[in-house]
Amino acid sequence: MVVFGIFIVFTMGIVIRASRTTKSASDFYTASGGFSGTQNGFAIAGDYLSAASFLGIAGAIAVQGYDGFLYSIGFLVAWLVALLLVAELMRNTGRFTMADVLSFRLKQRPVRMAAALATLAVCLFYLIAQMAGAGGLVALLLNVEGKTGQSIVVAVVGVLMILYVLIGGMKGTTYVQMIKAVLLVGGVLIMCVLVLIAVRGNFSELLSAAIDRSGEPLTTPGLKYGATDTSKLDFVSLGIALVFGTAGLPHVLMRFYTVPTAKEARRSVTWAIVLIGAFYLFTLVLGFGAAAMVGSDVIKAAPGGVNSAAPLLAYALGGEIFMGIISAVAFATILAVVAGLAISASASLAHDIYNGVIKHGQASEDQQLRVSRITVVVIGIVAIVLGIGAMGQNIAFLVALAFAVAASANLPTIIYSLFWRRFNTRGALFSIYGGLISTLVLIFFSPAVSGSETSMVTGADWAIFPLSNPGIISIPFGFLMGIIGTYLGTSDEFPDKEAEMEVRSMTGVGVEKAVSH
Repeated sequence: MVVFGIFIVFTMGIVIRASRTTKSASDFYTASGGFSGTQNGFAIAGDYLSAASFLGIAGAIAVQGYDGFLYSIGFLVAWLVALLLVAELMRNTGRFTMADVLSFRLKQRPVRMAAALATLAVCLFYLIAQMAGAGGLVALLLNVEGKTGQSIVVAVVGVLMILYVLIGGMKGTTYVQMIKAVLLVGGVLIMCVLVLIAVRGNFSELLSAAIDRSGEPLTTPGLKYGATDTSKLDFVSLGIALVFGTAGLPHVLMRFYTVPTAKEARRSVTWAIVLIGAFYLFTLVLGFGAAAMVGSDVIKAAPGGVNSAAPLLAYALGGEIFMGIISAVAFATILAVVAGLAISASASLAHDIYNGVIKHGQASEDQQLRVSRITVVVIGIVAIVLGIGAMGQNIAFLVALAFAVAASANLPTIIYSLFWRRFNTRGALFSIYGGLISTLVLIFFSPAVSGSETSMVTGADWAIFPLSNPGIISIPFGFLMGIIGTYLGTSDEFPDKEAEMEVRSMTGVGVEKAVSH
């Protein structure tokens, strides 16, 4: 608890100091593009390496072995899609939010509304995962039994998240994310070194010990996704969602606007890939180390379930103090990610819906900031309630659902907006709403929500869709609906804007000016 307290006081001090320079909407949303590529790369890593990455994947590998490591592979490979397709072009074209790009050459109000709703859906799924992870983590550290105690923990995380964002905006959040990235990668590196020292650097010995302790063939593919044809198809669906989801995550895309140039945007993604790639390699050692030194049965029986693998491994390696340090790092991970998500969601509501739709682009910066701050409070409360309901779920799995929504609703529209000249407003609305609605409906009728032992709703069964992740259906459907809507709509609605967007996406000229029509 002392370690937790020190971290919270330290980071809150940084956030308060950053708040002194947060005066405008640009400061609040994007820190006025004042961060370097290296700084932003660390912040992106801090934003992306969530509780799912640290707690969920380590637990998945410890319990499911090879199949659990597939999460690491998917999350890492996804960055190549983000780097090659969207990072530079998004930075050059938009100003604050994803909707700035999607609505640039289309009708502003309907596209901004659709993009904002898709952003909120992704952020809520992501927030649920982080909150659930926080409940399990602190419950393990404090040995909190029962749902009431864990619910209180989730509520405390929600309140801290609200304070970070309200006080510091994007600048304060970015500093917290940079610190968290250093702490997380450093902490995980120390754990990996200790695990490898314990097995005298022999990774084969570590794998053998993990298999012997768990009694499961952890190195054999198919432990989770190979039992039936349905589970194999579920794996393919999961992989597609993970690989294509990152390029559509609004809170990650928003980070590209915190750097001054497209060159810095590319540099930030390069740094992020280095840090994220190293981290996901470390998860392999963490997962099998937890299986070997803690045991899958102990992990499953812990208050946080499979999400407890990394803290329990820290306890096995260094006792209570080391466990406290690693748990504090994990807690920092959760706080940094939920703050970034809250910023993204509040920007969408204030900048896209309030200013772009309700006020027709005429709202003052003070009005937008006020709406943003109110939105942060509301989102925090909703996230607390939903996080309490999702406690006990594997948070890597919950985040995979957020990736499915992002890849189905956001990515098709981003790709078509940037690369397809004929693309029009109806195509954008069809792809966003088609991808979003199909994903949400399939998730609701999937085993993820009901019908299995690990479902969110226990004791009920309305699962008629067999796959836990809908990506294999919803992502192609989102792309298809974009094509159908485009050919049903009117082409060349704003031909001058199409030409301007092409020039701007390649050069970044004029990006500092908000454009509406």
